[in-house]
Amino acid sequence: MIVDDGIGFWHWWALGLALVVVEMLAPGIYFLWMGIAAALVGFLLLALPDLSWQVQVLAFAVLSVGSVAIGRWVVRRYLGQTDQPRLNRRGEQYVGRVFNLEQPIVNGTGKIRVDDTTWKITGPDCDAGAKVLVTGADGVVLRVERTV
Repeated sequence: MIVDDGIGFWHWWALGLALVVVEMLAPGIYFLWMGIAAALVGFLLLALPDLSWQVQVLAFAVLSVGSVAIGRWVVRRYLGQTDQPRLNRRGEQYVGRVFNLEQPIVNGTGKIRVDDTTWKITGPDCDAGAKVLVTGADGVVLRVERTV
């Protein structure tokens, strides 16, 4: 079922498979949906073998945009919720905890020891031995406030 321009349904299936492989190598969910769109164009060409290559590319573009939009909606609605939202945000896991300063905070910066790790902190100047509450995290720097 190859049309005059030489593009057959199996070309689209091969493109779809290649895009799925790219998704496995560089996960981001977009290539998966584009691979599905390519496979759908292959099925469309199988059903309508006289489609020109321009119509095939247009169908691929429309199906890609549509499938990516639907895929993002599905992921956000059904897979975006978790019972552990801070799982891979280690600094945010410490928000709300109180620690003793082993070293003073000088000029707004210092360090604290949390479990087996030393963290940089920002907050008001405090003496060693003061208790501080972690109020937020900016990447690898914890924001703290002195507690009474």
